[in-house]
Amino acid sequence: MLSYEEAIDKLLSAAKPVEEIRHVPLNAASGRVLAAAVQSTISVPPSAMSAMDGYAVHAADIPAAGTSLPVSQRIPAGASPNPLQPGTAARIFTGAPIPEGADTVVMQEVTTAGEGSVVFNEVPVAGTFVRPLGEDFLAGADLLSAGIRLRPQDVALAAAAGLPQLPVFRRVRVGVFFTGDELVQPGEPLPPGGIYNSNRYALCALLEGLGCEVRDLGAVPDNFEATRDALRRAAADNDLVVTSGGVSVGEEDHVKPAVEAEGQLQMWKLAAKPGKPLAFGTVRRAEGGDSWFIGLPGHPVSSIVTFLIFVRPFVLRLQGIADVLPRALNLTADYDWPKPDARREFLRARLSERGTVELFPNQGPGVLSSLAWGTGLVDNPPKQAVRRGDLVRFIPFSELLS
Repeated sequence: MLSYEEAIDKLLSAAKPVEEIRHVPLNAASGRVLAAAVQSTISVPPSAMSAMDGYAVHAADIPAAGTSLPVSQRIPAGASPNPLQPGTAARIFTGAPIPEGADTVVMQEVTTAGEGSVVFNEVPVAGTFVRPLGEDFLAGADLLSAGIRLRPQDVALAAAAGLPQLPVFRRVRVGVFFTGDELVQPGEPLPPGGIYNSNRYALCALLEGLGCEVRDLGAVPDNFEATRDALRRAAADNDLVVTSGGVSVGEEDHVKPAVEAEGQLQMWKLAAKPGKPLAFGTVRRAEGGDSWFIGLPGHPVSSIVTFLIFVRPFVLRLQGIADVLPRALNLTADYDWPKPDARREFLRARLSERGTVELFPNQGPGVLSSLAWGTGLVDNPPKQAVRRGDLVRFIPFSELLS
C-alpha cells in the first residue's frame, strides 16, 4: 500500500494543466483559474485624490485655528479641477482629484462654512486625507499571479485596473459513473437489497464546486463488459474519468480489470482510512490519447473523504492551480482515540464552541451523517493515539470544498 505522501506525490507528478486558454469577460471570470500573470497598465488612483468630504488646501495657508479662506472652486468626484489659487480653499468631495497646489484635505466636520468662505477650526497636518497617485498600485505592477482560482476580489482588482477580460484555463472535463446493481435513484421505490445512490450527487456536486465541466453517465450494471463500455464512453471527450464502487477485490468488482483492459492502472491501494482502495491510471481514447482515471470506493464516506484528500488536489493541478494542498490547523483534541489504525486516518470532526476538536462517535465508512455533522477532518498519522488535550491537525471543510 502506498502512504499518503507517496500517493499525493504520484498524483501531482502525473497531473499537468490543460493546455487550452480562454479569454473570458470579467463577469464570467470568478471561479476560473488564471492562466497567465496580469499586470496593470494604469496607476490607481491615477492622480492624488481626496479621501474625505471637505476642503483642499495648502496646509501652510492655515497657520492657526480660526483661519478663514475664500472658497475658489468646487470639485466633485470625476471633475477636472483648476490649480488651487494661492490663499484659497477648494470645496472637495470623496474620490475627487486634488488640485495642483493643494497638499491637504481638511474634513468638513472641523470647519465652519460661510458665504463664499470657510473657517478652519483646527490646524491641519500636511498630507492628511490625501490618497497619493498609485496608492493601490502603479502602472506596470503585478496584480494577479498565474495559477490562482479567481475570487470576486481578484476580479474587482482587474476591473479597477481597467481590464475587460482575463486569460483562464478552460474548464477540466470530467466524466463520472457509478457501479452497482444495488443503486437506486432517490424518489424511486427501494427494492430489497437496494440503496439510494448518494455518491452520484456528492461527487457531481464536489466536481462542479471545483469548477469542472461534469458529464454524468449515471449508474452502470455490475458486469465487466458494461464497465468497459462505460469507461470508453467516459474517456471519449473528457480529461478525467471518476468512478465510485467496484474497485475492491470481490467477484462483482469489475472496475480494476476493466481499466487494465482499456488502459493502464498505476496505483490501487492506499494506506489511508477511509479509502484503502483507490484506483489511479489512464483509459485509452478511441481517437488517440488517454484520459486520466480515478476509481473511488463505494462506501459513501470513503468515497467523499477519498475525493477530498486525493482527487481534489489532482483536479486542481489539472486546472493549472499551483497551491493545491489543504492547510491544517493545530488545535486541541476534546476526545480520546486510544486505538489508532496502522494507516493514516481522516476522522470526521467538528469545532466545539470552546475552539477544541470533537469527534463524531461512529467513524464507520457508511455513516454519511458524520460528514453532515462535521466541519472538517482530523488528519491522524499512522498508529498515532490521541488523548484529550493533545494537539491534532484539523482540516476545515472550507479548505477541502473549493
